[in-house]
Amino acid sequence: MTEADLPDLPTPDDGPLPDPFTDTVESFGARGTFCGVPTRRVDEVTSGEVVIIGAPFDWGASHRPGARFGPKAIREADYLPPDGSRPHLTAGVDPLVDLPVVDAGDAAIVGGYIAPSLASIERYVHGVAARGGVPIVLGGDHTITFPDASGVARHHGFGRVALIHFDAHADTGEDQWGQLHGHGTPMRRLIESGAIPGFRFVQIGLRGYWPPPETVAWMREQRMRSYFMEEIVERGLTTVVDEAVAHASGRGPDGEDPAVGVFISVDVDVVDPGMAPGTGTPEPGGLTSRQLLDTVRRLGRELEVLGADVVEVAPHYDQPMDITAALGNRIVLELTTGMTERRRSSAGGTA
Repeated sequence: MTEADLPDLPTPDDGPLPDPFTDTVESFGARGTFCGVPTRRVDEVTSGEVVIIGAPFDWGASHRPGARFGPKAIREADYLPPDGSRPHLTAGVDPLVDLPVVDAGDAAIVGGYIAPSLASIERYVHGVAARGGVPIVLGGDHTITFPDASGVARHHGFGRVALIHFDAHADTGEDQWGQLHGHGTPMRRLIESGAIPGFRFVQIGLRGYWPPPETVAWMREQRMRSYFMEEIVERGLTTVVDEAVAHASGRGPDGEDPAVGVFISVDVDVVDPGMAPGTGTPEPGGLTSRQLLDTVRRLGRELEVLGADVVEVAPHYDQPMDITAALGNRIVLELTTGMTERRRSSAGGTA
């Protein structure tokens, strides 16, 4: 499979985008913003803003569907007032205000159709990145990382962005049921398209019984750095993250220039399903929610985050207390807290 096999993706100049939370809302779309932050049209994003985008898409799911309802659940999984303010207890910053964070609503999805939906998602993400914003996409199944990271790379340069991927599964399948796109294939599509080279990938939390050995061999040929849970347990998560930060920010194996920044993709099934049951393909034996939250905050603080997504929250399985959606909400808050700390440090102490 080559880049020629992949569908053409549109540019942000293909006509006006709709108003957020109005004409794009489907029956499964979100009606309110993330924690009450202000709304923002994609074509009105200003440089430095962190922009929430919903991608209510789950036509790539291979097992349990329902992640189309993830953006709505993540936005609403909060017991505090929707006032657009979340001061962090220990960091001394309010990421929603200090960055600031705004919400562009949901990307327009074509129900039941994969290619046009992915093209629409890429258009929204690229539109934010092209205006100097940092897109954070709420999924949706993991298929969406292909347009998410592609949209960021189209602005910052194909081959110039690193990707840190938290997941139980590598998502490097050659195909899914004979099709190019599904939630088991996005990382392979990114490598094949040239958007994210294999040597710029770091994967954390892999475990279980998929993909097969030939796919793992392909991953090694691409020089992907993949940390399986056995290695994380043996060596410790702190050591693994130390290496992940160095890998994502250092030169390539053949002396390539360091990446200009990083895209972070978090599949909630990286967390043990005892703490995150609301997902489509749960795999026992993962990270704790505490470990994940501490890690994404650290990455936001230590790396230049150009974009991110939080995927595979499927609220219909999230009983009895919406704990997976709440985790998704807090992943965004901890990541943006780290980003605020980084900006404050770069500015000499003021966020």
